[in-house]
Formats: sequence, structure tokens, C-alpha cells
Amino acid sequence: MKTTFVLLAIFSLHAPAQVGLGLAPMRLEIDLEPGATYSGALDLTNQAGGTIRIRGEILDFQIDETTTPQFRRQIPSESANSCREWLIANPMDTEVAATEHLVIRYTFRVPQSATPGSYNCAVGYTTLPAADTLKQTGLKSAVRLVASFYVIVGKPTIEGEISGLQFEPVPGAKDGSWQTILVLRNLGPYHFRPIGSVHLLSATGATLETIEVPAFPALPRREQRYVIPVNLPNPSEVRKIKASVDLGSHEIQEASVDVAPIAALR
Repeated sequence: MKTTFVLLAIFSLHAPAQVGLGLAPMRLEIDLEPGATYSGALDLTNQAGGTIRIRGEILDFQIDETTTPQFRRQIPSESANSCREWLIANPMDTEVAATEHLVIRYTFRVPQSATPGSYNCAVGYTTLPAADTLKQTGLKSAVRLVASFYVIVGKPTIEGEISGLQFEPVPGAKDGSWQTILVLRNLGPYHFRPIGSVHLLSATGATLETIEVPAFPALPRREQRYVIPVNLPNPSEVRKIKASVDLGSHEIQEASVDVAPIAALR
């Protein structure tokens, strides 16, 4: 089992008193076989200074075209790669006193019919008004903490490719900002996180800027768009962009495109 990356989703309205909430680990990758059962625990801590009430829910999630995780109770388009129906967590509705650590136990039951691949889901906990504050008036705030899970069934292999690379102005930006768009196509049943960089080159081939590719996952069987901001003071110098990416198979994939003068791109 690997716990290598933190993913946190907090949705709040004016909630300075609740910044002491924490959930760990917030991402787990678990290798299982069809028919297997696996149990573990999360630790929810309350350092916010008062009792909080939390309500949990099992969630689907996806990564949108801005590489932002989107969590919902059910996402029909994710059904083929969802582990939501396999997951049970307890407790789902309770109160947590100040300075308390709450152990949240979870169990995965993988169906015998599960085919090799990676499956993703999450458990989210949203704060509610504590029982002794329900009659109080005023602004009520809510914070959601989310732990994401990737269940890898069997021995799936990574299958993917670079399917797009372009240089464009940031939509709606008034400061002349530019960005590079890298599109990766995941052809297989296994998610991957790219490791690599994009190089911005001048007309002479000199490297103007090198930017790391964000290590967000490309979920199975889809195209994932990676938006990479450009920090060059003079983006008009760019005449070529090159991408070098390892999708996780230890093979470097490369792509390059020529860039027309900015006046022609606008």
C-alpha cells in the first residue's frame, strides 16, 4: 500500500475557527486482488477549539480539465472505474470534541468479478452545527475534508500517449499571460501520474523556460488536460515547445510543435 500524496478538499464560508481540522492520510493506493477484503483507518483531528459535528458520505470523483478534483455522491461517467460501492466507512455521523482524534475505520470488499485496473472513490466528511448550537442564529460555516482512494486490482499496465500540445493566451487575462496546454491520453484501465517537463524554445533553439508537468493523475480511459502557466517576461520569443513525459512506465514520450508569432496566434 502506498500513501504518497496529499489531496485535500475544503469548502468553507467564513470559517476561521475550523482551520484546525485535519484528516490523514488523505490519499491511499491499495493493491488488491478480485474477491479480497481490506480494512484500514483514517485519523480525523479537531484542533479548532470547540466541538464539531461531522457527517460522512462515500463519493465518486473525477479530475476536470483544469486538473481540479471534483467530488460528488455519484458521477455516472465514472461508474466503470468507481470503487464507491466497495467502500464502507464508520462512523459516518458523529461529534468530535476539541483536541480529539477520531479514528475512522474503512473496509473495501472487492467483488470477485472485478477486472484488472485502477478504481477510484473517496470518503468525505462535512462539518455541521454541533447539537448545542442548533438554536443559535448567525452565519453557519461548513468545511469538507476528503480522503481519496485508488484501488489497484490485479496487475494492470500503463497505456498512454501525448495527444496534444499547444501554446495559447490565458483566456480572459488582461495582463498578456500565456500558457501551455499538454493533453495526455490514457488508453488503459490504470491511472497514471506524469513526470516530465515542457521546454519553451526560441527561434535559435535556445531554452527560454522549462516548466514541470503537474503530477495530477490521468484517470483510466480518457484524455486529461494539463494547464501549465508560462512565466516568461516576453512570450513572443517562443517559437517551439517540446514536452518530455514519463507516464509511469519508465519510457520517455516526446512531442513538439512549432509556435507562430504571437500576433498570428491571437
